[in-house]
Amino acid sequence: MVAVLGIDAAWTPKQPSGLAVGVKKGARWQIVVARKSYADFLGDPNRSDALPPVENLLNAAERMAARPIDLVSIDMPLSKAVINGRRLADNAISSAYGARKAGTHTPSSERPGPISFKLMSGLEASGYPLITNSVTLPGTIEVYPHPALIELTGASERLTYKAAKLRRYWPELVPSQRRERLVETWQEIINHLEAKVDGAAEQLPTISSSATGRELKAFEDMLDAIVCVWVGIETIEGRSKAYGDENAAIWVPSPSVQATAGGS
Repeated sequence: MVAVLGIDAAWTPKQPSGLAVGVKKGARWQIVVARKSYADFLGDPNRSDALPPVENLLNAAERMAARPIDLVSIDMPLSKAVINGRRLADNAISSAYGARKAGTHTPSSERPGPISFKLMSGLEASGYPLITNSVTLPGTIEVYPHPALIELTGASERLTYKAAKLRRYWPELVPSQRRERLVETWQEIINHLEAKVDGAAEQLPTISSSATGRELKAFEDMLDAIVCVWVGIETIEGRSKAYGDENAAIWVPSPSVQATAGGS
């Protein structure tokens, strides 16, 4: 078996982070866990959702996967060097996907600065160094869901799936109609994920257009964590490309490109 931990990591300590675990069983991959926060993942509802010790996350993921984690796949800027602004990896993704509205946000020393450093330091100390070119396990990769979802669904541009941007996506619709459109988009993503990895729909909670804003955001975080797992799967299977350099790289699934490809 092989196991992947996916983390949709928040850039600030007050926002929740979604997590998911995927395991390869025989020829198929399966999502075995999806959680809306570090607190839920660790089974500690009284804790804040600030980043816990990485060792605790890895130990919990190992119990859920029934084996050690082979790859950690994270939606957050990560680097072997100090992050002070845009990286070559950000520019490479924006060059490749900017015309499809999937360029990256600009990281800084403040956001996600300390959280990124703590997360990467903990992973390196636990034996999960950052992978920026050829894939050697165990390790850690950085992912960015927007271009990944373009490749997953074959969409012409960035998908309208962020709960906080409903008014921007569909300004002509009333709020209930916007939420209906959002849930429809999520279902499309889930259908595509289910074709690649089993259990995605099963591990996500039932969601409807009548859900609260908090429920919508929690669902989105778990969905992004599952996308992180899927990108990790594609990378392990040799179907991803690294955009960046030796210090930082963002991995994007691309069936025509082998995972040992270097920067773009």
